This record gives sequence, structure tokens and C-alpha cells, in this order.
Amino acid sequence: MSDALKVALLGCGTVGGAVLRLLSEQSEDLAARIGRRVEVAGVAVRRPDRHPDVPADLLTTDALGLVTRPDVDLVVEVIGGIEPARSLLLAAIGAGKSVVSANKALLADDGVALHAAASEAGVDLYYEAAVAGAIPLLRPLRESLAGDQLRRVVGIVNGTTNYILSRMAETGAGFGEALAEATEAGYAEADPTADVDGFDAAAKAAILASLAFHSPVTSADEYREGISAVSATDVARAAEIGCTVKLLAICERVAGADGADDSVAVRVHPAMIPTSHPLAAVGGAFNAVFVEAEAAGELMFYGRGAGGEPTASAVLGDLVAVARNRLAGVAGPGTTGYAGLTVRPMAETPTRYHVSLDVADKPGVLATVAQEFAANGVSIATVRQDGHGEAATLVIVTHRAPDAALAATVTRLREMSAVRGVTSVLRVEGLS
Repeated sequence: MSDALKVALLGCGTVGGAVLRLLSEQSEDLAARIGRRVEVAGVAVRRPDRHPDVPADLLTTDALGLVTRPDVDLVVEVIGGIEPARSLLLAAIGAGKSVVSANKALLADDGVALHAAASEAGVDLYYEAAVAGAIPLLRPLRESLAGDQLRRVVGIVNGTTNYILSRMAETGAGFGEALAEATEAGYAEADPTADVDGFDAAAKAAILASLAFHSPVTSADEYREGISAVSATDVARAAEIGCTVKLLAICERVAGADGADDSVAVRVHPAMIPTSHPLAAVGGAFNAVFVEAEAAGELMFYGRGAGGEPTASAVLGDLVAVARNRLAGVAGPGTTGYAGLTVRPMAETPTRYHVSLDVADKPGVLATVAQEFAANGVSIATVRQDGHGEAATLVIVTHRAPDAALAATVTRLREMSAVRGVTSVLRVEGLS
């Protein structure tokens, strides 16, 4: 084999350390798959003294100098965040280096600019590890399904929140107890905000929607709601109607009314889904993404969505692909924004609600409640009364309606004298 391909590694934390180790352990196999050896040219870190296991001659604090070195062919970025990652990747691309990244936040915010820069430079920008860890997902969306029309992509893309909601369903615990358990088990960070408030899932949803619908979508375009308000009562109510609660990233193409152009609805929020749905069985810290396509039908991708080795596996898969392209003198397929679909506001997005009401058990209450739904243009699919007297509860599931109409209905219900309390409100997905 001729001279080795040189790789610059930005970051050497949990994922970067696993990438570095796998590059060494699998060097012979990688060389056979690529057609040339791969060597690490350097590892950029902030504090070299914290990485005693990395050869000292590879460590550097000069990340910009590393990614623009003439002998570097490929750059792997696993430092995360917006800056300095954005500037470093643009510098690497400008210097003619192909890039592999696991940076969901950066791709969700600046993916359009990065792809444009890579296209102009004739290099690759791959980021399979940015959305679902080891799960092969982005390449199937970008390549395998390129000849199909995708209608919907729905996924559990955050392992921390899925672990918390799974434990709430299994044990009856409240959110705080389940979060404490997740922290003790190592699934939740000391500051879990990015996970439990939905920021992590929203970044991934933006990437998925951009690829699936060939339209630029950023995190700022989305509706985002985390799981901190999900109660043990919500989870129990879901079980009563044969559902479970999951934090979902939902990306769907919505047909325009009266000949208007289609749009894209992108949202992240907790929702009840039937236990018969494939996503309902995804427990613990696992991820899964359910894809609905015109010709291919329904597909599901499942596996470990986080962790050093699973994420490193996806990084190395991209590295092999871009290395092969480099040797062939070509760039692989990038994203296309030809469709240019607008992102539909959450208020206009059709959804369904499950609402539990603590009501006075007296004649006319149900009719009064039903009138409030009708006044907002919301049709009721099912209604059930549990208990009598002071313990009377109405459980209502709606048909699909604009989210703003559903939210307005709930607001009015809270103000009604016949309603002592709105005890549970969650969106519903997957019910026929």
C-alpha cells in the first residue's frame, strides 16, 4: 500500500478516546477495507495533561494548525458545541479536508452553511454519529431511500429521557425519582437540561427533517417540549388506554389545504403511543426511528443511540466512506434542499390530545365540556367517565385538529366552574 491517509482528531473525550482506540485496534481491517492505511496525524485537546494514555507527540492545543496541516487528509470532530467547532470545520473544509462530525448542535444550526462550503470545496461532510449513535440512519435516508418519497420520520432519539420514561412506566415513580435513578445509573448528566428539556432531541430532529424532506430545517424552526412536566398520573392514564409515554421527535410532510404547497411539521414533545406500536417496545436508554415512505412502506431502525463505542462505530463507518471517496477523487452525496418546503408553525400542525378532567358529577357536565370542544372546532373521538361524586373523572381523546385549537380548548376547560381540575394533558400519536 502507498502512503497512509492522515487523520486529525478534534477532541479526545469519551467518544474521541473510543475512536482513537478503535483506529489502533482495527488498523489492519480498516486498511483492507479502505485500500490504504489510516494514521492519526494529531489529537487536538484543551488540556494535554488530562490524556496520559495518548502518545505525547500526537497531542496538541493548536486545533486550527492541525486541521490545516498540508499532510492531513481527513478531520474527525467530536468536541461538540458551536464554537470553536464551526470555525475549525470551515477551516478544514477550506483547506480541502473531508470532515466527519458527531456534532448534532452544530449540524442542526449551521448545516446549510457547512454543506455549502463542503460542496464548493469538493469534499465530504458526513455525520452519521450526530443523530442516533451506532444506528445506521442518515445514510439510508440520504442514499438508500433517495428514490422514494418520505412522508414521516418519528423517533426516540434521546436515551436519557427514554430511560426515565421507561422507569416511570415500570415502577410508577414520578419524574424526579426516575431522573435521580438515571443519574445514578450514569444515563443522565449532572446537568440534564439538554436531555430532559428536549434540546438534544430537537437538534437531531432538525437534521432528520432536513435530510428526509430535502428542505433546510434548524432547531429554531421547531416546537420543543421536554419531559419534566410528565407526571406519574400522565403515565398511569396512558396505561389505562393501552398506551405508553415517549419523548418523540416527529418530522412529517403535511399536505397543504385547497391546493396550497406542502409544508414540513417538525416537533419534539412527549406523547402517548399505543403499546402495539413498534416504538412503544423501545425501553431503557435505547433509540429507535420509525420511517414511513410511499414505496418502501414502514421501516424501523433500532439500537444504541449514545455511548463512546457505539458513537465511535458510526464515526469510523463515516471515516471509511470518506477515505474511500478521497482515494477515488470524488465526494459522496450531500444533502439537497431542492424542495424548499416551509416549516409549519406548531399552532397550525394537526395533533390529537388526551385530556383527563376532575369534574363535578352532576347532570349536564359532559354536555358543557363537549360544547367547549365544539366551540374550538375540535371533534371528540372517545370519552369515558370514571368514578362518581367527588371522584368523578372524564377522560377524553380528540380527533386531529390544529394544535392551537386544542390548546385553547384546554385553557377554557381550566376556567370552567364544572371542572375542578385538568389532571392530565398529553398529545397522542399513532391511534387510528
